[in-house]
Amino acid sequence: MTDTLLPPASTLPQERRLVTELPGPRSRELMQRRVGAVSAGVGGTMPVFAERAGGGVIVDVDGNSLIDLGSGIAVNTVGNANPRVVERVQRQVADFTHTCFMVTPYAGYVEVCEALNRVTPGDHDKRSALFNSGAEAVENAVKIARSFTKRQAVVVFDHGYHGRTNLTMALTAKSMPYKHNFGPFAPEVYRMPMSYPYHDGPHSGPEVASWAISKMDKEIGGSSIAAILIEPIQGEGGFIVPAPGFLQALRDYATQHGIVFIADEVQSGFCRTGKWFACEHEGIVPDLITTAKGIAAGLPLAAVTGRADIMDSIHVGGLGGTYGGNPIACAAALGSIESMEVDDLNARAQAIGDILVTRLTDMAARIPAIGDIRGRGAMIAIEIVKPGTLTPDPDLTQRVAKACHAEGVIVLTCGTYGNVVRFLPPLTIPDSLLLEGLDVVEAAFSAA
Repeated sequence: MTDTLLPPASTLPQERRLVTELPGPRSRELMQRRVGAVSAGVGGTMPVFAERAGGGVIVDVDGNSLIDLGSGIAVNTVGNANPRVVERVQRQVADFTHTCFMVTPYAGYVEVCEALNRVTPGDHDKRSALFNSGAEAVENAVKIARSFTKRQAVVVFDHGYHGRTNLTMALTAKSMPYKHNFGPFAPEVYRMPMSYPYHDGPHSGPEVASWAISKMDKEIGGSSIAAILIEPIQGEGGFIVPAPGFLQALRDYATQHGIVFIADEVQSGFCRTGKWFACEHEGIVPDLITTAKGIAAGLPLAAVTGRADIMDSIHVGGLGGTYGGNPIACAAALGSIESMEVDDLNARAQAIGDILVTRLTDMAARIPAIGDIRGRGAMIAIEIVKPGTLTPDPDLTQRVAKACHAEGVIVLTCGTYGNVVRFLPPLTIPDSLLLEGLDVVEAAFSAA
């Protein structure tokens, strides 16, 4: 359905332009076909179908140009159809599309692992293994930790999200829609209190960590824990940034008891927060780190990277998969990482974060329903509450999101209580487009 009259994605006009109501007639036609072909269990945010995308816009099949403040859920960090990614992918497709790295290896897989070992936190000796999705990376990290420690218990945290496989559903805190009716789940998973500054009152990060550590000691015992798994900034849970000292206390406890400390950076990694990885803001060096989403600019790729002694402890054949580290996805990752380095996208994420926080703070002064503004870099969220309280207001949150969508601005919601609007723009978005999108968000509160 590609319209050859449209310019290449990298030169799409960076503007919000609505030429039909949303959804337009071609999107409505495709939606009818979707209902007849796609499982009703697959959700959806926008009722439009994309045709082209680039910079900070997505153009639908009816010619509407929408402002993208979601990046395909933190995936298109370097922008859709990034030229460096496109060039590498096209070259790789012409050479070969698949051999299976475990059968006939290829340089791209090795090069991606070398890059991951270089950019992830810590100067220790590292190894990496490549997979297909964030959930698969998390599941393999748990496998590795259990094998290395010869223990079974895995500690996770309130509000955490780690995936949709059976094990990662067990690791995930929120029932609906991720876990509802899908049990029973994998055993030996223990959930602990999470530092949530907006709701913790006067309690500090170390204080909340002490509650979690006390529960671990009493309910499991440090010598029985294989892994502590945590998102340094929680994603689906509501962009919760733990209070200073919380992560460090957990890291210290893990070191003390020989526990593998796993940082789940699937949503927060790869320049999204203004550093390569969110754990760097707290000076945390994890034993293992899981990555996906922004790693390959939209192609399916994920990784576990970590201490060489842990990663090399697994028996030969214990890690892998038919498609893990597919050569085309590896080519995309190398183009994506090159763009992050050459274009200094960490600095760009910080600049976007400054714009978001400044504008949202100004907005909150006039909109009492905005209870909290939080996040880092280009990973910022607002928590929407009933004015004068900490009570979540998911109904208003959904109305605001739908009002934005109707005006051609893609925003995503999240949070345990469904009352958080998150902002994850591509780092290629122009400032003017970002500010226009935020104007629409403010107007959406009035419309809602």
